[in-house]
Amino acid sequence: MPVITIEAANLTKEQKRSLVKDLTASASRIMNIPEQSFFVFVKENDEDRIGVGGHLLSDRVKNKSLESEN
Repeated sequence: MPVITIEAANLTKEQKRSLVKDLTASASRIMNIPEQSFFVFVKENDEDRIGVGGHLLSDRVKNKSLESEN
């Protein structure tokens, strides 16, 4: 039972569907294992739970939108 785990910001259902499909197909081809054997876990992290460069991602996004308004 191969497992693929991916972490990302919040995604739409269509984005998750596409990720699961494409990751499974690629891994299946590379590893020569049937697609039906794969489990894919998508872990979503909202911007308040991600830190980048010592700052919350939500703060960075907020500051960038404020900069673009000026």
